[in-house]
Amino acid sequence: MYSQMAIHYDHALDRTFHALGDGTRRQILSMLANKGALFAGDLRKPFDVAQPTISKHLKVLERAGLVRRDVVGRRHRFRLAADSMREAEDWISQQRNFWTGTLKRLDAFVQTMDEDSV
Repeated sequence: MYSQMAIHYDHALDRTFHALGDGTRRQILSMLANKGALFAGDLRKPFDVAQPTISKHLKVLERAGLVRRDVVGRRHRFRLAADSMREAEDWISQQRNFWTGTLKRLDAFVQTMDEDSV
């Protein structure tokens, strides 16, 4: 019998990519990017889910450092926090640069092989 184990992400970048790996969370980030700070209830409206589900998504985003929470009375307002996104962008950029360079070197090597075979 298969039992589900919780996965714990210890590194900030792991938490960021985990948070970005879900479409609902990406939509929440887009809403915040387009409209600025929003209350949890407003973030829930476009989705056909219960409030606890949105709360869970918001906690994942918050743990990843992608959103910040302000409490206004009994309501929770969320806004984007770009630092974690910048770290993910930097990592992606480093990988892109590595692979672009590697593919260029491979292409140059293949060109020399083609010239040698002529």
